[in-house]
Amino acid sequence: MKIGFIAMSGIRACDTELLELGLTLPGFVERSKQIASLPSLGLLTLAGMTPTHHDIHYIEIPDLSAEDGELERFDLVAISSYSAQINEAYDLALRYRVLGTSVVMGGTHVTALPHEAQKYCSSVILGEGEAVWREVMEDAQKGSLKLIYDARNLNYSLADAPMPAFELLDISKYNRITVQTSRGCPHNCEFCAGSNLISSCYKQKPVGKVLAEIDRVCEIWPHPFIEFADDNSFVNKAYWKQLLPELKKRRIKWFTETDLSVAEDPYLLRMMRDSGCAQVLIGFESPTAAPLNGLEKRANWKRDRFAEYKQAIRTIQSHGITVNGCFIVGLDGQTTAVFDDIYDFVRDAELYEVQITILTPFPGTALYERLKKANRLIEPTNWKKCTLFDLNFRPQNMTADELREGFHGLTKKLYSDVFTQWRRDTFKQNLRTIKKKTPLDKMALAV
Repeated sequence: MKIGFIAMSGIRACDTELLELGLTLPGFVERSKQIASLPSLGLLTLAGMTPTHHDIHYIEIPDLSAEDGELERFDLVAISSYSAQINEAYDLALRYRVLGTSVVMGGTHVTALPHEAQKYCSSVILGEGEAVWREVMEDAQKGSLKLIYDARNLNYSLADAPMPAFELLDISKYNRITVQTSRGCPHNCEFCAGSNLISSCYKQKPVGKVLAEIDRVCEIWPHPFIEFADDNSFVNKAYWKQLLPELKKRRIKWFTETDLSVAEDPYLLRMMRDSGCAQVLIGFESPTAAPLNGLEKRANWKRDRFAEYKQAIRTIQSHGITVNGCFIVGLDGQTTAVFDDIYDFVRDAELYEVQITILTPFPGTALYERLKKANRLIEPTNWKKCTLFDLNFRPQNMTADELREGFHGLTKKLYSDVFTQWRRDTFKQNLRTIKKKTPLDKMALAV
């Protein structure tokens, strides 16, 4: 069979004013480009476990159509999409079905709303695709695809993870490649539309498999920049203390998402720095403590550690690792004061990088169900607004217009040339100061 793995790529936003702002704001644009240029690791993984006698192709959606507008022909197409792009994915699925092509769809949105997706494709995969892909292949060859392949209760182990088909990528199109070390997150925040929606528990990939994937990436891209596609990498710190010395040998640069607990372990931070960690992204969510209450379904881990936020940032950055701090506007308990509070927090903590988003009720999340039950969703099925930058619910303590205008104003302030340069210069100056104050013998021990 000729099989197409089609990735829905790019940043989406309906807010035209924000899009216009993004064209001129350096920090905003840089992170957007990084996210937009990431390949689909899920599709590459399925491609990697597809029998070699098939003719397989990985394609980003902008590259799909030929000059005459005709779709490239396949016997089977696999499409994975997030909510913001799902309508485009559905349109593409219908176009292929008109051609007589079998279409399989999966991902977090399809797992949350399988009956919606079934209207547009031949089959849907629910949960972790690796657990059922071989069965899908066998059925497709026989012309007997099932309507649903449900992997949610199959207890798939990342010890069985296949090597992603990195060789299918045109490396010139990407500024970083994704590798996954874990799936899931123990914090289970009610707004999170990450891998908790497809994996029932936190699971870790064996160190040897992770290193093999990085070595494969290095074969096709010398000195790559790796983005670990984890929702929370450092849950198991002992695991990383095995992995990091091996990463150091490979001389790569890398980025990942974590929580602030990494700041509690100076030895781990030194290992991270020495192994090429350039930046960690941490979800602080709120610049004040009250809106953090109840944000997590199982505990109040972030609220209980709120007092440690700024010192944790300083500690991590003092090791030469920049922090990208993430904040959400529109949380219950926030007022219009949140916009000044975020700016003041970023300035006081001397954050190198910052990411702000609007609270977004993704389908399948506890947040979506809570707001739906409270009749606070504005357009419950307008998935185009699931972008993290568009408002689609009624805020609790401010009007919709106040939230939008405040978000626009904060965006201008945070990502202005002056403030962006100040943040970067301050990080460098602080590092120089630390090095001057640290005796040479202590510096040697730190290394």
